[in-house]
Amino acid sequence: MLLGIALAIAAGAAMFVVAPLLATGGAGAGSLPVDVTPLGDLKRRRLVVYENLKDLEFEYQAGKIAPQDFQSLRANYMGEAAALMAATQEAEHLKESEAMVEREVAARRARRNAPPVEDYTCPACGFENPLPVKFCGECGARITARSRKS
Repeated sequence: MLLGIALAIAAGAAMFVVAPLLATGGAGAGSLPVDVTPLGDLKRRRLVVYENLKDLEFEYQAGKIAPQDFQSLRANYMGEAAALMAATQEAEHLKESEAMVEREVAARRARRNAPPVEDYTCPACGFENPLPVKFCGECGARITARSRKS
C-alpha cells in the first residue's frame, strides 16, 4: 500500500516536470515580436557599428591596436556608419511620404463609401431642417427626402 502511494506520487512529480517540455502550443506565446522592419534593422545595424567604434577606441587607448590598423578600421566603421545613416534617413523620408499617400487613399475611400447626404430643405419655404425630419420645422409642410451628391 505504501509502495503504491509512493509510486503514484513519483509518477505525478515526473508528469509535472515533463509536461512543459512536451507542450508545443505555448512556446514563445508570451514573448514580444522582433522588430523586422527595414527601419528597425537599419537602427540595429547602426547601433552595432557604434558599439564597434567604441570598442575600437578602447582597444586603441589600451595599446592593443597599432595606430595604422586603428586608422584603417576606424575609417571603415565610419564609412559604414555614414552609409547606414543615409539609408535610415532615406527610409524615414519614404515612410513619411508613404504615410501621406495612405492618408490620402483612406480619405478618398471614406468619401467614396460615405452614404449620400439627404437634402431636407423645405420645398415650400426653403428652410434647411436637421436630419432626419418628415415635416418642416418652420412652416410644417411635408418634406420628401431627396438625395444630393456632395
